[in-house]
Amino acid sequence: MNHSVRLLASILALCLPVAAIADNLAVAYSEDGRYYTEDDIPTFNVAEDGTVDWMTFSGFRRYHAECHVCHGPDGEGSTYAPALKNSALEMDYYDFVDIVTNGRQVVNAAENSVMPGFGDNPNVMCFLDDIYVYLKAHGSGAIPRGRPPKKEAKSDVIREDEDACMG
Repeated sequence: MNHSVRLLASILALCLPVAAIADNLAVAYSEDGRYYTEDDIPTFNVAEDGTVDWMTFSGFRRYHAECHVCHGPDGEGSTYAPALKNSALEMDYYDFVDIVTNGRQVVNAAENSVMPGFGDNPNVMCFLDDIYVYLKAHGSGAIPRGRPPKKEAKSDVIREDEDACMG
């Protein structure tokens, strides 16, 4: 009996991260063409026919304009920078925002990596949520590598927000 309880506890412990990731992905509501989890965290939406929401499509474009030089195409990683498609799933949204905004340096016996901050770059900061949801969509397997072939139309609110942010 004791062995069965330990086995069940081990199985449940292994499943908790999967449940947490699923909660971090599920669309709870949408607003003006943007999709959010129940914790108000930006997320993606992929229709049955493969149509992605505008932010995921925009995130693909912005990622490849600013991030792929270090982190590789489609967030797959490179010899000197991690796979962001995995980081977006494993990392808290607010930590992701903090690292992209302020940068990060990790120096120890096994690693020496530096990511510059992009807080002054409007091409990143005005589209940070877009990049985040694109990486979540690709990292979760909801979309394959490459440019999404179908996209929702950009809402007027998203267009106005982009124009205001970019100046």
